[in-house]
Amino acid sequence: MSDIAIEKNSVAGIAALIQTNIKSFPILMEQRNQALTEFQRLGLPASKHEEFKHTPITRILEKNFDFSFANPEARVTSINEFVIPELEANVIVFVNGKFSIELSSIRSPETEISILSLEEAVEMKSEVVLAHLSKYIDLKSDSFANWNTASWTSGLFVQVSANKKVETPIVVHHIQDTSNGQVISNIRNLIVVDENSSVTILEKFDSLGKANHFSNSVTEVVVAKNAELNLYSIQNDLGNQYQNGLTQINQSDSSRVNTFTFSLSGKLIRNNLHLTLDGEGIESHMYGLYLLENDTLADNHTVVDHRKPNSFSNELYKGIMDGNSKGIFNGKIYVRPNAQKTNAFQSNKNILLTDNAGINTKPQLEIWADDVKCSHGCTSGQLDEEALFYLQSRGISKETSKAMMLYAFAAELLDNVKHPVIKKYIDQIISERLHKDF
Repeated sequence: MSDIAIEKNSVAGIAALIQTNIKSFPILMEQRNQALTEFQRLGLPASKHEEFKHTPITRILEKNFDFSFANPEARVTSINEFVIPELEANVIVFVNGKFSIELSSIRSPETEISILSLEEAVEMKSEVVLAHLSKYIDLKSDSFANWNTASWTSGLFVQVSANKKVETPIVVHHIQDTSNGQVISNIRNLIVVDENSSVTILEKFDSLGKANHFSNSVTEVVVAKNAELNLYSIQNDLGNQYQNGLTQINQSDSSRVNTFTFSLSGKLIRNNLHLTLDGEGIESHMYGLYLLENDTLADNHTVVDHRKPNSFSNELYKGIMDGNSKGIFNGKIYVRPNAQKTNAFQSNKNILLTDNAGINTKPQLEIWADDVKCSHGCTSGQLDEEALFYLQSRGISKETSKAMMLYAFAAELLDNVKHPVIKKYIDQIISERLHKDF
Protein backbone atom coordinates (compact mmCIF):
# COMPACT_ATOMS: atom_id res chain seq x y z
CA MET A 1 0.00 0.00 0.00
CA SER A 2 1.44 3.39 -0.97
CA ASP A 3 2.01 6.30 1.42
CA ILE A 4 -0.69 8.27 -0.42
CA ALA A 5 -3.28 5.53 0.04
CA ILE A 6 -2.41 5.21 3.71
CA GLU A 7 -2.65 8.95 4.22
CA LYS A 8 -6.06 9.27 2.55
CA ASN A 9 -7.45 6.32 4.50
CA SER A 10 -6.17 7.68 7.81
CA VAL A 11 -7.32 11.24 7.18
CA ALA A 12 -10.83 10.16 6.21
CA GLY A 13 -11.16 7.97 9.30
CA ILE A 14 -9.81 10.63 11.64
CA ALA A 15 -12.00 13.33 10.08
CA ALA A 16 -15.04 11.14 10.76
CA LEU A 17 -13.94 10.84 14.41
CA ILE A 18 -13.47 14.61 14.62
CA GLN A 19 -17.02 15.18 13.37
CA THR A 20 -18.40 13.36 16.42
CA ASN A 21 -16.73 15.86 18.78
CA ILE A 22 -16.40 19.09 16.83
CA LYS A 23 -19.65 20.65 18.12
CA SER A 24 -18.78 20.13 21.78
CA PHE A 25 -18.05 23.82 22.43
CA PRO A 26 -20.20 26.28 20.43
CA ILE A 27 -18.01 29.22 21.45
CA LEU A 28 -15.04 27.53 19.73
CA MET A 29 -16.86 26.39 16.60
CA GLU A 30 -15.06 28.72 14.19
CA GLN A 31 -11.69 27.71 15.58
CA ARG A 32 -12.52 24.02 15.48
CA ASN A 33 -13.94 24.10 11.95
CA GLN A 34 -10.84 25.89 10.71
CA ALA A 35 -8.67 23.24 12.37
CA LEU A 36 -10.62 20.45 10.69
CA THR A 37 -10.22 22.15 7.31
CA GLU A 38 -6.48 22.52 7.87
CA PHE A 39 -6.17 18.91 9.00
CA GLN A 40 -7.88 17.69 5.85
CA ARG A 41 -5.68 19.95 3.72
CA LEU A 42 -2.43 18.86 5.36
CA GLY A 43 -3.21 15.19 5.79
CA LEU A 44 -0.91 13.10 7.96
CA PRO A 45 2.85 13.25 7.35
CA ALA A 46 4.04 10.82 4.68
CA SER A 47 7.43 9.08 4.74
CA LYS A 48 9.14 11.91 2.83
CA HIS A 49 8.03 14.58 5.32
CA GLU A 50 11.26 16.18 6.59
CA GLU A 51 10.12 16.30 10.22
CA PHE A 52 9.00 12.66 10.21
CA LYS A 53 11.43 10.93 7.87
CA HIS A 54 12.80 8.75 10.70
CA THR A 55 9.41 8.29 12.38
CA PRO A 56 6.81 6.71 10.05
CA ILE A 57 3.94 7.73 12.28
CA THR A 58 1.22 7.55 9.60
CA ARG A 59 2.09 3.99 8.68
CA ILE A 60 2.32 3.02 12.35
CA LEU A 61 -1.12 4.48 13.15
CA GLU A 62 -2.70 2.86 10.11
CA LYS A 63 -1.26 -0.52 11.05
CA ASN A 64 -2.28 -0.45 14.70
CA PHE A 65 -5.58 1.47 14.89
CA ASP A 66 -9.08 1.33 13.46
CA PHE A 67 -10.48 4.87 13.36
CA SER A 68 -14.06 3.71 12.98
CA PHE A 69 -14.30 2.53 16.61
CA ALA A 70 -15.21 4.72 19.59
CA ASN A 71 -13.35 4.37 22.87
CA PRO A 72 -14.63 1.63 25.19
CA GLU A 73 -15.99 2.41 28.62
CA ALA A 74 -13.25 2.75 31.25
CA ARG A 75 -13.57 1.16 34.68
CA VAL A 76 -10.65 2.60 36.66
CA THR A 77 -11.62 2.93 40.32
CA SER A 78 -8.21 3.54 41.91
CA ILE A 79 -4.86 5.06 40.97
CA ASN A 80 -2.91 3.69 43.94
CA GLU A 81 -0.59 1.60 41.76
CA PHE A 82 0.39 4.67 39.73
CA VAL A 83 1.04 7.30 42.40
CA ILE A 84 4.53 8.52 43.27
CA PRO A 85 5.33 7.34 46.81
CA GLU A 86 5.69 10.02 49.51
CA LEU A 87 4.79 12.87 47.15
CA GLU A 88 2.17 15.29 48.45
CA ALA A 89 0.54 16.72 45.36
CA ASN A 90 -2.50 18.19 43.70
CA VAL A 91 -3.65 15.16 41.72
CA ILE A 92 -5.45 15.43 38.39
CA VAL A 93 -6.54 12.21 36.65
CA PHE A 94 -7.56 11.60 33.06
CA VAL A 95 -8.87 8.17 32.09
CA ASN A 96 -9.04 7.42 28.36
CA GLY A 97 -8.70 11.13 27.72
CA LYS A 98 -11.53 12.20 30.04
CA PHE A 99 -11.19 14.16 33.26
CA SER A 100 -12.09 12.10 36.34
CA ILE A 101 -13.29 14.29 39.21
CA GLU A 102 -13.73 11.20 41.41
CA LEU A 103 -10.07 10.21 41.19
CA SER A 104 -8.65 13.75 41.37
CA SER A 105 -7.86 15.78 44.50
CA ILE A 106 -6.75 19.39 44.99
CA ARG A 107 -4.70 20.46 48.02
CA SER A 108 -3.59 24.02 47.19
CA PRO A 109 -5.95 26.87 48.23
CA GLU A 110 -7.93 28.62 45.50
CA THR A 111 -6.22 31.91 46.41
CA GLU A 112 -2.97 30.44 45.04
CA ILE A 113 -4.10 28.48 42.04
CA SER A 114 -7.12 27.69 39.89
CA ILE A 115 -7.29 24.10 38.64
CA LEU A 116 -10.26 23.28 36.42
CA SER A 117 -11.07 20.93 33.63
CA LEU A 118 -10.52 22.88 30.43
CA GLU A 119 -14.01 22.05 29.21
CA GLU A 120 -15.48 23.61 32.37
CA ALA A 121 -13.36 26.74 31.90
CA VAL A 122 -14.52 27.09 28.29
CA GLU A 123 -18.17 26.62 29.24
CA MET A 124 -17.70 29.34 31.87
CA LYS A 125 -16.34 31.56 29.06
CA SER A 126 -13.16 32.22 30.99
CA GLU A 127 -11.53 35.35 29.59
CA VAL A 128 -8.08 33.93 30.27
CA VAL A 129 -8.81 30.73 28.36
CA LEU A 130 -10.37 32.49 25.39
CA ALA A 131 -7.45 34.94 25.29
CA HIS A 132 -4.78 32.23 25.09
CA LEU A 133 -6.27 29.03 23.66
CA SER A 134 -4.74 28.16 20.26
CA LYS A 135 -2.92 31.50 20.09
CA TYR A 136 0.62 30.09 20.14
CA ILE A 137 0.66 26.74 18.35
CA ASP A 138 1.34 26.31 14.64
CA LEU A 139 -1.93 25.48 12.90
CA LYS A 140 -0.56 26.11 9.41
CA SER A 141 1.72 23.07 9.19
CA ASP A 142 1.06 20.77 12.16
CA SER A 143 -1.49 18.06 11.33
CA PHE A 144 -1.65 16.66 14.84
CA ALA A 145 -2.18 20.08 16.44
CA ASN A 146 -5.13 20.62 14.09
CA TRP A 147 -6.52 17.17 14.86
CA ASN A 148 -6.38 17.99 18.57
CA THR A 149 -7.78 21.52 18.18
CA ALA A 150 -10.76 20.27 16.20
CA SER A 151 -11.66 17.30 18.36
CA TRP A 152 -10.52 17.65 21.99
CA THR A 153 -13.28 17.24 24.56
CA SER A 154 -11.32 17.23 27.81
CA GLY A 155 -8.21 18.74 29.30
CA LEU A 156 -6.69 20.78 32.10
CA PHE A 157 -6.69 24.51 32.83
CA VAL A 158 -4.25 25.80 35.43
CA GLN A 159 -3.81 29.44 36.41
CA VAL A 160 -1.35 30.42 39.12
CA SER A 161 -2.27 33.74 40.73
CA ALA A 162 0.20 36.63 40.63
CA ASN A 163 2.82 36.75 43.38
CA LYS A 164 2.07 33.18 44.52
CA LYS A 165 4.54 30.34 45.01
CA VAL A 166 2.69 27.03 44.81
CA GLU A 167 4.63 24.67 47.05
CA THR A 168 2.53 21.58 46.30
CA PRO A 169 3.26 20.10 42.85
CA ILE A 170 0.51 19.27 40.40
CA VAL A 171 0.66 15.65 39.19
CA VAL A 172 -1.36 14.87 36.10
CA HIS A 173 -2.03 11.16 35.59
CA HIS A 174 -2.87 10.05 32.05
CA ILE A 175 -4.30 6.53 32.40
CA GLN A 176 -5.47 4.51 29.44
CA ASP A 177 -7.79 1.57 30.18
CA THR A 178 -7.61 -0.72 27.14
CA SER A 179 -9.11 -3.74 28.85
CA ASN A 180 -12.05 -3.58 26.44
CA GLY A 181 -10.22 -2.50 23.31
CA GLN A 182 -8.16 0.25 21.68
CA VAL A 183 -8.22 3.85 22.94
CA ILE A 184 -7.59 7.07 21.00
CA SER A 185 -7.53 10.28 23.05
CA ASN A 186 -7.03 14.00 22.43
CA ILE A 187 -6.28 16.01 25.56
CA ARG A 188 -5.85 19.80 25.53
CA ASN A 189 -4.13 21.70 28.35
CA LEU A 190 -3.64 25.39 29.08
CA ILE A 191 -1.28 26.57 31.82
CA VAL A 192 -0.96 30.24 32.78
CA VAL A 193 1.64 31.28 35.36
CA ASP A 194 1.06 34.91 36.29
CA GLU A 195 3.72 37.48 37.25
CA ASN A 196 6.16 36.68 40.09
CA SER A 197 4.70 33.19 40.61
CA SER A 198 6.03 29.64 40.46
CA VAL A 199 4.67 26.12 40.11
CA THR A 200 5.82 22.55 39.48
CA ILE A 201 3.77 20.31 37.18
CA LEU A 202 4.44 16.63 36.45
CA GLU A 203 2.75 14.49 33.80
CA LYS A 204 2.79 10.72 34.17
CA PHE A 205 1.59 8.13 31.64
CA ASP A 206 0.28 4.67 32.55
CA SER A 207 -2.17 2.08 31.26
CA LEU A 208 -4.25 -0.98 32.05
CA GLY A 209 -5.02 -3.73 29.55
CA LYS A 210 -3.19 -5.05 26.51
CA ALA A 211 -4.86 -3.28 23.57
CA ASN A 212 -3.23 -0.37 21.74
CA HIS A 213 -3.73 3.24 22.75
CA PHE A 214 -2.80 6.47 21.02
CA SER A 215 -2.75 9.85 22.71
CA ASN A 216 -2.48 13.11 20.78
CA SER A 217 -2.01 15.92 23.30
CA VAL A 218 -1.42 19.67 23.05
CA THR A 219 -0.28 21.80 25.98
CA GLU A 220 -0.02 25.58 25.74
CA VAL A 221 1.91 27.36 28.49
CA VAL A 222 2.15 31.09 29.23
CA VAL A 223 4.86 32.11 31.70
CA ALA A 224 4.54 35.78 32.64
CA LYS A 225 7.15 38.29 33.79
CA ASN A 226 9.46 37.01 36.53
CA ALA A 227 7.47 33.75 36.86
CA GLU A 228 8.89 30.23 37.11
CA LEU A 229 7.71 26.86 35.82
CA ASN A 230 9.18 23.41 36.42
CA LEU A 231 7.60 20.94 34.01
CA TYR A 232 8.21 17.17 34.17
CA SER A 233 7.08 14.38 31.87
CA ILE A 234 7.60 10.74 32.88
CA GLN A 235 6.84 8.36 30.02
CA ASN A 236 7.24 4.91 31.52
CA ASP A 237 4.07 3.23 30.28
CA LEU A 238 4.58 -0.52 30.00
CA GLY A 239 1.49 -0.91 27.80
CA ASN A 240 1.10 -0.59 24.04
CA GLN A 241 1.49 3.17 24.10
CA TYR A 242 1.66 5.31 20.95
CA GLN A 243 2.01 8.97 21.81
CA ASN A 244 2.34 12.30 20.03
CA GLY A 245 2.60 15.36 22.24
CA LEU A 246 3.14 19.06 21.61
CA THR A 247 4.12 21.44 24.40
CA GLN A 248 4.33 25.11 23.41
CA ILE A 249 5.78 27.43 26.08
CA ASN A 250 5.81 31.22 25.74
CA GLN A 251 8.03 33.16 28.14
CA SER A 252 8.03 36.85 29.05
CA ASP A 253 10.70 39.08 30.61
CA SER A 254 12.88 37.55 33.36
CA SER A 255 10.90 34.32 33.47
CA ARG A 256 12.47 30.93 34.20
CA VAL A 257 11.50 27.54 32.79
CA ASN A 258 12.96 24.10 33.47
CA THR A 259 11.61 21.15 31.48
CA PHE A 260 12.45 17.50 32.12
CA THR A 261 11.44 14.74 29.70
CA PHE A 262 12.07 11.12 30.71
CA SER A 263 11.15 8.65 27.94
CA LEU A 264 11.54 5.11 29.26
CA SER A 265 8.88 2.77 27.81
CA GLY A 266 6.30 2.64 25.07
CA LYS A 267 5.93 1.65 21.43
CA LEU A 268 6.17 5.11 19.85
CA ILE A 269 6.86 8.35 21.70
CA ARG A 270 7.00 11.62 19.79
CA ASN A 271 7.76 14.67 21.96
CA ASN A 272 7.50 18.12 20.38
CA LEU A 273 8.77 20.78 22.80
CA HIS A 274 8.75 24.39 21.60
CA LEU A 275 9.95 27.36 23.67
CA THR A 276 9.43 30.95 22.55
CA LEU A 277 11.61 33.41 24.48
CA ASP A 278 9.70 36.61 23.84
CA GLY A 279 11.36 38.92 26.36
CA GLU A 280 14.65 39.96 27.94
CA GLY A 281 16.44 38.34 30.86
CA ILE A 282 14.80 34.95 30.25
CA GLU A 283 16.40 31.69 31.39
CA SER A 284 15.36 28.33 29.93
CA HIS A 285 16.68 24.84 30.58
CA MET A 286 15.57 21.74 28.67
CA TYR A 287 16.64 18.32 29.93
CA GLY A 288 15.81 15.01 28.29
CA LEU A 289 16.71 11.39 28.98
CA TYR A 290 15.58 8.45 26.87
CA LEU A 291 16.45 4.94 28.10
CA LEU A 292 15.11 2.65 25.41
CA GLU A 293 14.93 -1.11 24.98
CA ASN A 294 13.06 -3.76 22.96
CA ASP A 295 11.47 -2.07 19.92
CA THR A 296 10.67 1.34 21.44
CA LEU A 297 10.97 4.37 19.17
CA ALA A 298 11.42 7.72 20.93
CA ASP A 299 11.56 10.91 18.85
CA ASN A 300 12.40 14.22 20.53
CA HIS A 301 11.89 17.37 18.45
CA THR A 302 12.74 20.65 20.18
CA VAL A 303 12.60 24.28 19.11
CA VAL A 304 14.02 27.26 21.02
CA ASP A 305 13.10 30.61 19.49
CA HIS A 306 15.03 33.62 20.83
CA ARG A 307 13.10 36.77 19.85
CA LYS A 308 14.47 39.44 22.22
CA PRO A 309 17.95 40.36 23.55
CA ASN A 310 19.78 39.19 26.66
CA SER A 311 18.32 35.74 27.25
CA PHE A 312 19.84 32.34 27.95
CA SER A 313 18.85 28.81 26.92
CA ASN A 314 20.55 25.53 27.65
CA GLU A 315 19.50 22.14 26.27
CA LEU A 316 20.90 18.75 27.25
CA TYR A 317 19.41 15.49 25.94
CA LYS A 318 20.96 12.06 26.55
CA GLY A 319 19.98 8.64 25.25
CA ILE A 320 20.83 4.99 25.92
CA MET A 321 19.52 2.57 23.30
CA ASP A 322 19.34 -1.19 23.92
CA GLY A 323 17.77 -4.10 22.00
CA ASN A 324 16.14 -3.01 18.73
CA SER A 325 15.21 0.43 20.03
CA LYS A 326 15.64 3.66 18.11
CA GLY A 327 16.20 7.18 19.31
CA ILE A 328 15.75 10.41 17.37
CA PHE A 329 16.80 13.91 18.38
CA ASN A 330 16.13 16.97 16.26
CA GLY A 331 16.87 20.24 18.01
CA LYS A 332 16.51 23.70 16.48
CA ILE A 333 17.67 27.02 17.89
CA TYR A 334 16.55 30.26 16.25
CA VAL A 335 18.15 33.59 17.14
CA ARG A 336 16.17 36.44 15.59
CA PRO A 337 17.75 39.73 14.39
CA ASN A 338 16.63 41.59 17.53
CA ALA A 339 17.97 38.91 19.90
CA GLN A 340 21.45 40.34 20.46
CA LYS A 341 23.44 39.18 23.51
CA THR A 342 21.78 35.74 23.31
CA ASN A 343 23.47 32.76 24.94
CA ALA A 344 22.15 29.47 23.57
CA PHE A 345 23.66 26.03 24.02
CA GLN A 346 22.55 22.59 22.89
CA SER A 347 24.03 19.14 23.44
CA ASN A 348 22.88 15.62 22.54
CA LYS A 349 24.83 12.54 23.70
CA ASN A 350 24.00 8.90 22.97
CA ILE A 351 25.18 5.39 23.82
CA LEU A 352 24.26 2.35 21.72
CA LEU A 353 24.38 -0.96 23.59
CA THR A 354 23.65 -3.32 20.69
CA ASP A 355 24.31 -3.50 16.97
CA ASN A 356 20.55 -3.36 16.31
CA ALA A 357 19.94 -0.16 18.28
CA GLY A 358 19.97 3.12 16.39
CA ILE A 359 20.10 6.89 16.77
CA ASN A 360 19.43 9.74 14.36
CA THR A 361 20.49 13.13 15.69
CA LYS A 362 20.34 16.54 14.04
CA PRO A 363 21.22 19.66 16.05
CA GLN A 364 20.56 22.92 14.19
CA LEU A 365 21.34 26.60 14.66
CA GLU A 366 19.86 29.49 12.65
CA ILE A 367 21.26 32.86 13.71
CA TRP A 368 20.34 36.29 12.34
CA ALA A 369 22.17 38.31 15.03
CA ASP A 370 25.91 38.93 15.29
CA ASP A 371 26.53 39.53 19.02
CA VAL A 372 25.68 36.07 20.41
CA LYS A 373 27.25 33.02 22.05
CA CYS A 374 25.77 29.84 20.62
CA SER A 375 26.94 26.27 20.27
CA HIS A 376 25.55 22.85 19.50
CA GLY A 377 26.93 19.35 19.27
CA CYS A 378 26.14 15.67 19.34
CA THR A 379 27.96 12.43 20.08
CA SER A 380 26.99 8.80 19.48
CA GLY A 381 28.97 5.69 20.37
CA GLN A 382 29.36 2.70 22.62
CA LEU A 383 30.65 2.31 26.14
CA ASP A 384 34.31 3.23 26.59
CA GLU A 385 36.10 -0.13 26.52
CA GLU A 386 39.16 1.25 28.32
CA ALA A 387 37.08 2.62 31.17
CA LEU A 388 35.17 -0.67 31.34
CA PHE A 389 38.44 -2.62 31.48
CA TYR A 390 39.78 -0.29 34.18
CA LEU A 391 36.79 -0.93 36.44
CA GLN A 392 37.05 -4.68 35.89
CA SER A 393 40.76 -4.57 36.72
CA ARG A 394 39.74 -3.22 40.13
CA GLY A 395 37.72 -6.34 40.87
CA ILE A 396 34.33 -5.06 39.72
CA SER A 397 32.28 -7.46 37.61
CA LYS A 398 31.60 -6.63 33.98
CA GLU A 399 27.85 -6.20 34.55
CA THR A 400 28.36 -3.93 37.56
CA SER A 401 31.00 -1.92 35.69
CA LYS A 402 28.61 -1.45 32.80
CA ALA A 403 25.79 -0.39 35.15
CA MET A 404 28.07 2.10 36.92
CA MET A 405 29.11 3.74 33.67
CA LEU A 406 25.57 3.95 32.32
CA TYR A 407 24.24 5.34 35.59
CA ALA A 408 26.98 7.99 35.68
CA PHE A 409 26.04 8.93 32.11
CA ALA A 410 22.38 9.37 33.04
CA ALA A 411 22.94 10.94 36.45
CA GLU A 412 24.08 14.26 35.01
CA LEU A 413 20.46 15.01 34.19
CA LEU A 414 19.23 13.93 37.61
CA ASP A 415 21.53 16.49 39.24
CA ASN A 416 19.26 19.21 37.85
CA VAL A 417 16.07 17.83 39.44
CA LYS A 418 15.60 19.94 42.57
CA HIS A 419 12.44 18.41 44.08
CA PRO A 420 13.76 15.67 46.41
CA VAL A 421 10.79 13.26 46.16
CA ILE A 422 10.52 13.53 42.39
CA LYS A 423 14.27 13.10 42.10
CA LYS A 424 14.19 9.98 44.29
CA TYR A 425 11.38 8.45 42.24
CA ILE A 426 13.07 9.05 38.89
CA ASP A 427 16.39 7.82 40.26
CA GLN A 428 14.73 4.58 41.34
CA ILE A 429 13.25 4.01 37.88
CA ILE A 430 16.58 4.66 36.17
CA SER A 431 18.45 2.45 38.64
CA GLU A 432 16.06 -0.45 38.04
CA ARG A 433 16.31 -0.03 34.28
CA LEU A 434 20.12 0.03 34.35
CA HIS A 435 20.33 -2.83 36.90
CA LYS A 436 22.19 -0.65 39.35
CA ASP A 437 22.87 -2.65 42.52
CA PHE A 438 26.08 -1.04 43.78
